[in-house]
Amino acid sequence: MNERLYRVSVEEAAKILNSSLELGLGPGEVEVRLRQSGLNQLQEKGRIGPLKIFLEQFQDFIIWILIAAALISGFLKEWVDALAIIAIVVLNAILGFIQEYRAEKSLAALKKLSSPTSKVIRNGQHEIIPSREIVPGDLIELEAGDNIPADSRIISHTYNFSVQEASLTGESSPVTKTALALEEDKVPLADRANMVYMGTFVTAGKAKALVAATGMNTELGRIAGLVQEIKENTTPLQKKLEEFGKWIVYLCFVLVGLVFLLEWLRGGKIIDVFLTAVSLAVAAIPEGLPAVVTIALALGVHRMVKRNALIRKLPSVETLGCATVICSDKTGTLTKNEMTVQAVFSGGNLFKVSGIGYDPQGAFSLGNKEISADNYPDLKKALVCGVLCNAAQLIKDESGYKIFGDPTEGALLSLAAKAGIWKERLEKEYLFADEIPFDSERKKMTIIRRRDNQVFAFVKGAPDILLNDCVNIEVNGSIRALTNTDKEEIAKANVALADKALRVLAVAYRALDGGFDKLDVEKTEKGLIFSGLIAMIDPPREEVKKAMEECSSAGIRTVMITGDHKNTAVAIARQLGFFREGSLALTGEELDRLTDEELSAKILNIPVYARVSPEHKLRIVRLLRARGEVVAMTGDGVNDAPAVKEADIGVAMGITGTDVTKEVSDMVITDDNFASIVNAVEEGRGIYDNIKKFIHYLLSCNAGEILVMFCASLIGWPVPLLPIQILWVNLVTDGLPALALGVDPVDPGVMTKKPRRTNEGVLTKQRALMFLAQGAFIAFCSLLAFALVLFVEKLGIERARTAAFVVLAVSQLFHSFNCRSTSVSLFKLGILSNKKLIAATGISFILQMVVVYTPFLQRVFKTEPLGLLDWFLVIAISSFPLWAMEIVKRSALKRFLNAV
Repeated sequence: MNERLYRVSVEEAAKILNSSLELGLGPGEVEVRLRQSGLNQLQEKGRIGPLKIFLEQFQDFIIWILIAAALISGFLKEWVDALAIIAIVVLNAILGFIQEYRAEKSLAALKKLSSPTSKVIRNGQHEIIPSREIVPGDLIELEAGDNIPADSRIISHTYNFSVQEASLTGESSPVTKTALALEEDKVPLADRANMVYMGTFVTAGKAKALVAATGMNTELGRIAGLVQEIKENTTPLQKKLEEFGKWIVYLCFVLVGLVFLLEWLRGGKIIDVFLTAVSLAVAAIPEGLPAVVTIALALGVHRMVKRNALIRKLPSVETLGCATVICSDKTGTLTKNEMTVQAVFSGGNLFKVSGIGYDPQGAFSLGNKEISADNYPDLKKALVCGVLCNAAQLIKDESGYKIFGDPTEGALLSLAAKAGIWKERLEKEYLFADEIPFDSERKKMTIIRRRDNQVFAFVKGAPDILLNDCVNIEVNGSIRALTNTDKEEIAKANVALADKALRVLAVAYRALDGGFDKLDVEKTEKGLIFSGLIAMIDPPREEVKKAMEECSSAGIRTVMITGDHKNTAVAIARQLGFFREGSLALTGEELDRLTDEELSAKILNIPVYARVSPEHKLRIVRLLRARGEVVAMTGDGVNDAPAVKEADIGVAMGITGTDVTKEVSDMVITDDNFASIVNAVEEGRGIYDNIKKFIHYLLSCNAGEILVMFCASLIGWPVPLLPIQILWVNLVTDGLPALALGVDPVDPGVMTKKPRRTNEGVLTKQRALMFLAQGAFIAFCSLLAFALVLFVEKLGIERARTAAFVVLAVSQLFHSFNCRSTSVSLFKLGILSNKKLIAATGISFILQMVVVYTPFLQRVFKTEPLGLLDWFLVIAISSFPLWAMEIVKRSALKRFLNAV
């Protein structure tokens, strides 16, 4: 788009675009321009097909290993294991495919914002054409309800022509437009009052405009290009699982190779030795890991829905746990998105008003004393003026009070209702006669009303403008001349309120002498009686301040990135406690004057960015990530989509969010509330803790299985476990308890810890030492049972193997309770606090009994029934890992465990 258009007059704009202000373009010129600029639609880069997305799910190293394990199991004719592993791999692929396929729809949603048809004037004739056929220089007609088909320069408009640009600029209120040229050289997008943009829509009035840019050359097209350029990021968990998978596979192969070598050197049959080694390799690889991770994340998603967070991409659940910065919009996320009057200056008094939002619950106070508006006629008259110069409606339904109309006018109705003044009652007394709509040149609005034989004009507008139109003032119910002293006092009050980032309106009225026959704008809005100043703001949500405190204690910084004005943004940030002494606030213009190096040096001290563009948001997110921060970025409008997609965790708003932002996001907040984001972070941390628990459990159990075989070979004992027994323990005993650990209750203190580093491995050195020690203890217990039965009781090799088989399985079930916490006693956590784990261990134990006592399965698994004395021995030995760990947790080693 030609950047000069908003700075030049209407006539100059027409010359630049080589078009006519009356006739528009001729048919021949339209065809030429259509060939030059192309169709007025958003283009998509080549998108990945469904088959490719599905095949990409099989590219992880650990998935390749699992496929190899399935093939080996098939070779060994262990069909149950082979089918189970293949089912796990396919399930992961399907879940991943569903998530990624939905993410590819973002540009399709973006295209929906383009209006299908538009009204144009070509060669002096009015036509309705498909919006895709619009070209630069076209003369278009716009009215209330129309989608803007292309970026355009306004050439004429009615008094009240306004456009809702929230999806593009982040500005929550409709923007009043003008046809006048702007004097500044560089004007932010949100302040270009003589321009309209594709993807926004007209809320009031009519206008004509010349098309300046179409298709991918529009502001919306530029954002579409930014979205396309951004690559998907790999989450910390995905990276660490990839590294961890390779590490564990290599380690397993080394240990299994040693077992094979020792057994072969001892003279074992090569085929038996090979089968044992391969079975051990299959058992050692934690094939349940991807499935348990996926299921744990999916169950976490289910819990998060109840806390108003809808997860679109499973791995992002875990990424939330590492978030160090939350970049949030202001309007509707940190604030209530309901304008609320907080102060009224009338009759020389400054009245404070309590209450938040449109609900008319609240009170008036003067000083620190609550008062009744009925005792202050000046206050009451100011409230009446605000109600009678008002086109909005305050409606109550099942969900509470709502506003139909302008949010500012809604705030005035809620204010008056707190004093018992209701518009519906007043309008029966003061009948509507006429209206002079607000426009950006007059900066005021007037409504004419009849009361019996009298006619009144009620006016509201900018204080500095309206004060010049006033000649009288009402004080203590009496009208007298407005003095210079009065004006100075009012101006002083206006400045004091504005300095608090409150939006201030002045209200006034007058009686129209001689009745009302013909509206004369100039005369009607002069000679007014000043009534008062009304100051309002979109206040912070009550629950957000607590959420901010949680963020602070959890080591998470909050950054506000808004399209609103700097003073307003800073005031809200101060109220919420994240703009402190020494903090900086930057506007989009100030950002443009800083290099990346200069901004990066200051970025950790900047909690507020105001009047920013999509490129600014993207730049902020990229620089934060370049410094090693894990960034969660919230957004609702089209303008937020690039930054939301670039962030480590993209968060879209469920109520006000556009389809575009939702489709590129990782998570959707269904109540548009910042507190819900913090709740999601808490859940994310809890889920990651649970992932570490079941990884610890799986690895310590697998280590135990390997060490049983390795130590027996090293000592020169007979093989204590058969290949099918190893596979059974790995498949049945490990699986259910691991799943139950994945849904362990979240630690109440999880939000008092600092975010974990993204380069922190799934296993730290301390935790690796612990799982090896625990695996060794499980192996010791199994070998002890084997030795007692074989060498002491001399009951034969099958009975000894059965004892080792059962002890290995049952000791792992006891060990699952150890894994709930590495440092806190099970009795402090509560034995019954994870009922799913109790059920899982119970089911696994029953399945183990079925293998031991069912005659058919005894032949398959080479087991013998155990007697009562055997069971006493099994339970005593199997519970060793649990009791030993409880003793360690209460000992001097607790400091080491806390570090783990």
